[in-house]
Amino acid sequence: MKIRILIDNIEGFSADERPRKLFGEWGLSVYAEYKDHKVLLDTGASHLFAKNAAVMGIDLSQVDIGVLSHAHYDHANGLAKFFKANEKAPFYLRKGAAENCYHTHKLLGPLAFHVYIGIHRGWLKRFADRIRFVEGDAEIVPGITLVPHKTAGLESIGERAHLSVKENGRFRYDSFEHEQSLVFDTPRGLFVMNSCSHGGADNIVKEIAATFPDKKLFAILGGFHLFRYKDSDIRAFAERLRELNVQKIYTGHCTGDRAFKILHEILGDRAEQMFTGMSIEV
Repeated sequence: MKIRILIDNIEGFSADERPRKLFGEWGLSVYAEYKDHKVLLDTGASHLFAKNAAVMGIDLSQVDIGVLSHAHYDHANGLAKFFKANEKAPFYLRKGAAENCYHTHKLLGPLAFHVYIGIHRGWLKRFADRIRFVEGDAEIVPGITLVPHKTAGLESIGERAHLSVKENGRFRYDSFEHEQSLVFDTPRGLFVMNSCSHGGADNIVKEIAATFPDKKLFAILGGFHLFRYKDSDIRAFAERLRELNVQKIYTGHCTGDRAFKILHEILGDRAEQMFTGMSIEV
C-alpha cells in the first residue's frame, strides 16, 4: 500500500526532479493505493487538495473509493471539487453524518453561541447520488472496512472540545456518531486512518482491536485533536498510546506542533510528523 498526504497544515514540496511547492491549509486529505483500489480520505478545507494532487501526479478521476472521516468543513469542503473531477467514485459517510456540526463558545453561566463548522449546507442533497451512508462495521471492498465509534460517553470529549451538534432545534455535545475509521488490512497488520480522532486515538485503537481480535494493529494515521490540551494531558495520552503498542503513528493537522513534540519525546521514532506531500509505503 502506498499513501500520499494531499493536504495537511504543513506545506511541502513535490518529490520530483524540480520540486514544486505544495499548499498547506487547516485540513486533511489522504490518497491511498491499496491492491487494485485508489482511495481518497477527505478533501481538506478547499480545492487545494486537488491542486496538490495534480502537482504530485495523482489523477483524481481514477479514484474509485471516497471516504469522509467526519462531518466537519476542514475535511469536507473539497467535495464539490472532487465530484467535478471524478464522475464515478462513491463517497462513504457514516449514517450519523449531517449538516449539523457546531463549535460552541461558552459565555457566562448557561449562555453560549454556536458557530457552524459542518459540511457545506445543501451538499448532502446536491450530491445525494454520489454519497453512500453506512452503518456498523462496513467492509466496502475486501480488506477495507469502515468502523464507527463503539466507546460510550464520548459526549464528555465533545464538551471538553466545545463541539456540538444541533438536533430538532436544540444543541447537544457531540458524541461523534458521524466519525469513522478507515481500516486497511495489510501484511504488516491493520493500518487505521481517522482524520481528527475526536473520540480519542487511544479509544480508536481499542475499538479496532476489539473489532478485529485476530488481527495485529500496525499503524494509526490522522490528527489527534490535541492542540488545545494541556501538556500533562498530552503526556498521559502518549503513555496510553505507548501501552497499546501501536508500531507506527503518523500524525498532524489538529494534533499541533507542541503536542507532536511531546508525543515524539515519549514515543520516539514511532511517531512521525505528517506534512503535505509526505509518502508512506506499507
